[in-house]
Amino acid sequence: MARKLFGTDGIRGVAGEFPMDAKTAYAFGVALGGWAKQHDPNPEVVIGMDTRESGTWLARNVAGGLSEHGVITRFAGIITTPGIAYLTRTHHFVAGVMISASHNPYRDNGLKAFDHSGFKVPDDQELELEKVIFDTLESGRPAREVELAVDETLDETYVDFLASVADVPLAGMRLVLDCANGGASHLAPELFRRLGADVVHAIGVSPNGQNINLDCGALHVECLREDVLRHNADAGAAFDGDADRAILVSRSGKIIDGDSILLIAAMELADAGRLNEVIATVMSNLGLERALQAHGIGLVRTPVGDKYVLEEMIRRGVILGGEQSGHVIFRDNATTGDGMLTAVRTLEVVKKTGRDLDDLTADLKVYPQLLVNVRVKERKPLEQLPEVQREIRNAEETFGASGRVLVRFSGTEPLARVMVEGPTAEQVDLFAKRIAGAIRNELGS
Repeated sequence: MARKLFGTDGIRGVAGEFPMDAKTAYAFGVALGGWAKQHDPNPEVVIGMDTRESGTWLARNVAGGLSEHGVITRFAGIITTPGIAYLTRTHHFVAGVMISASHNPYRDNGLKAFDHSGFKVPDDQELELEKVIFDTLESGRPAREVELAVDETLDETYVDFLASVADVPLAGMRLVLDCANGGASHLAPELFRRLGADVVHAIGVSPNGQNINLDCGALHVECLREDVLRHNADAGAAFDGDADRAILVSRSGKIIDGDSILLIAAMELADAGRLNEVIATVMSNLGLERALQAHGIGLVRTPVGDKYVLEEMIRRGVILGGEQSGHVIFRDNATTGDGMLTAVRTLEVVKKTGRDLDDLTADLKVYPQLLVNVRVKERKPLEQLPEVQREIRNAEETFGASGRVLVRFSGTEPLARVMVEGPTAEQVDLFAKRIAGAIRNELGS
């Protein structure tokens, strides 16, 4: 049976509409509660959420479903996705639930489940949960909410952990933070001040339920860049809505994306004799691959999605992996991408080496790269689209070994994503537009 609810990052949709309505959230809780009962006779589950206005009623409905099996719910309130993963694996929780749609607009929301290991529930178990969810919906059982009180010790425990990771204090470092009006809004400023940094300015720290990711955060770093320059800061760090990713800005205003962060971390770990390869996705820039090779470090690519990066890291025993978008996984510290952890580990290298972010990324020569999103009304195998295939071949033959083309469908939205990378911006722009045009002709909405 093909999955109908779970995508590459849990269940996601518009809040109030299937599958992100009250009945489905309740059914999700029923399914997870039954699963939890199979693994522990007296199960407890932790629930957290980001700052979306729909988070509270979704949490109450999930808790209502869990209660049908006698599962005790602990509510962390507003927290980050990696925070829930950490709490699930370090406490006695049999599972954890994060209510978030990550970088999506506030109208969307999502349900992510973690097992006690701190890893996202694997595909085969998601299929089992999905069957129970549909059975519950078809039974006509009404949704039931459970009132929840925030346990403030939970996010404090998580911040304590992040503070303990740093080997050196960040004393004297002038930072600007952008918390995307999301889950890190009250956590990140506290963390970096505890580490000794001077947080000279913090933006995106006034969530109102509707402004998460709105012109701020890791997807909109323009304001962060301006503030780093205005305040003469040493660096800036931007997180997305659930803070599982981070994008940094150097003192000169250079954007330090996931590829740059991977290079910085990889060189430090390789120097310590702890790493000889990095796991990244097909989206990582060709420049990263060549910079790593120059330092004797291999790059292994996976499909897009941090879960695929993590799977390959575990399979190959690699401790560092991530995505260009800023999802970076430090396996010696975490089981998932963690934006605040990523910022701490990266800025720690700055303090240890006395080199700024510009210097640490000087070896990364970024190839021009363009990503075009094309809204589609249906999905067909790309090999069945002759016009699209023709344009892809034209680009690949022109670039040879000096460029790449990647066309894929989004796992969460009705979009085809066209990535073109090559030696010149003009060529990249030309071929990206031609491939996107072919997709619109054959699949466009």
